[in-house]
Amino acid sequence: MKQTTIQPELFQFLKELAANNNREWFAEHKPRFQELDKAVKAFGKALEEEMLKHDMVEPVKIYRIYRDVRFSKNKLPYKTNRGGGFARATALRRGSYFFNLEPGNSFVAGGFWGPNKEDLKRVRVEISADAQSLRDIIAQPVFKETFGDLVGQQLKTAPRDFPKDHPDIDLLRYKQYLVIRKFTDEEVLAKDFLQTLNQSFKNMRPFLDYMSDVLTTDENGVSLV
Repeated sequence: MKQTTIQPELFQFLKELAANNNREWFAEHKPRFQELDKAVKAFGKALEEEMLKHDMVEPVKIYRIYRDVRFSKNKLPYKTNRGGGFARATALRRGSYFFNLEPGNSFVAGGFWGPNKEDLKRVRVEISADAQSLRDIIAQPVFKETFGDLVGQQLKTAPRDFPKDHPDIDLLRYKQYLVIRKFTDEEVLAKDFLQTLNQSFKNMRPFLDYMSDVLTTDENGVSLV
């Protein structure tokens, strides 16, 4: 049977895990977690079906609950959220979609979290030459209503090789190009949450398509793919 909702029991489990983040407690409650996680994975597949109606994406990836503590000062063994994502398929489609399920901190996000220096330079060169196409996308009412503004880490000053007084310096300072939409717990547990997630990702598409067009062409618009 298709799983199209998020179970309230998932949030209850995550709250209890946050208060008991140790291996002994988790081992005792692992069968409960496994059943809940089956539902999360089934929800992810149901979302994938909807995503494929409006974009080409790789199969959904549900992230592990186990934290990698090897290089972290935080040695708690488990994440207190469940999350997943979709990479866009084929070399012509860049960027990715992500969803996070967590009591008090659920959201969808998308874009370019850690662009390599070549991609970042290419985007900045395009913006410095003509930022209007990107500005038109992020000024659209649907974009504003869904995501607000672009987010991501920014430089305090101008990036190398770009003037500090460039008229589009606000966009050039970004080191990440991301969009985020947050949800209340009530919204996550609503019957129509899958449709809400899917529509949020659909509203993200013009931004991802713009960035894909930039990153798959050179400065003269010639395809690199």
